[in-house]
Amino acid sequence: MFVLLCCVAVSQSAFAQLNVREVKGGKDHPLLSRFEGAKMVGYNAVRYDQAELPASRPYFRDNTIRVDNLLKPEGSYTRIAYVFPKDRSGLEVFRNYQAAIAQAGLKVIYSCEKKEACGALESYYNSSYLMRDGFLEGGTGIHNSFNAGLGEPRYLVAQGARPDGSPVHVAVLVAAPLRDYMGGISLQIVEGKPMDTGKVAATLNAGDMARRIAAEGKVAVYGVYFDTDKAEVKPDSKAALAEMGKLLQQDKNLKVHIVGHTDNQGAAARNMDLSQKRAESVAKVLTTEYKIDARRLSAKGVGPYAPVMSNDAEPGREKNRRVELVKQ
Repeated sequence: MFVLLCCVAVSQSAFAQLNVREVKGGKDHPLLSRFEGAKMVGYNAVRYDQAELPASRPYFRDNTIRVDNLLKPEGSYTRIAYVFPKDRSGLEVFRNYQAAIAQAGLKVIYSCEKKEACGALESYYNSSYLMRDGFLEGGTGIHNSFNAGLGEPRYLVAQGARPDGSPVHVAVLVAAPLRDYMGGISLQIVEGKPMDTGKVAATLNAGDMARRIAAEGKVAVYGVYFDTDKAEVKPDSKAALAEMGKLLQQDKNLKVHIVGHTDNQGAAARNMDLSQKRAESVAKVLTTEYKIDARRLSAKGVGPYAPVMSNDAEPGREKNRRVELVKQ
């Protein structure tokens, strides 16, 4: 279970004097909050991407920053930056994050404090993360806070798992408030959620379908689409239906069962009825639009009772939602 940080509140007048404003559209991550009273000055969240999290001391070689152990987790990727006033030390902020991460059950796999131990971490973050893509907002003062404070960095990367077993990676970088600059906090959180798939269709052609039916007696077709809890075939199913029609037109003796399958979400009885109606919808399109004799087609729905993968996660459920042509 993940817990939120809870620290002593800081004076908002310090921010007012420095004209620090919250970044527009940003929001604290539900897995790990800000140091109480800090101001958000950078925010970016994408549904699926790859992060690069140093899990060993960065160093220079041949004028290039190198990291021997660079983690590259993929998933829902959130980057957040905060600043905090100089009446709180970088050590205090970092220790609070360490405590919260420990309470959350995450395992720290790399940590360093101060420049001697962290090596070229300052240069790595400035060149590849903090200063790119306009991530840090708020003008020169905000950038200078991180630039100055990374002369005394504190950093950790931790990993763990959500209750559903999906992986989580967290990287925390704290830049100390040095000279007249505020301190800075960088959070990176990567939640290993399944990538949205089905955005690019790879429809089997009629020849592929014929070969699979000859070899296995059936073929699964994934290019036939329906709205959730609906049985009407969607227009973007045309490519798959055309290949099914071509298959049946080329082999006049082929008779098939059109079998509808669902995942296990929802009531089984409803899924049985839905899969039957979807199979019937496919058969109707083949008879009306591709002139296939209805006597060569038999529609049958089996609902969730013949999965090809586990229904515990979306990639498996997506594979289970399919139409099959089974040779009679």
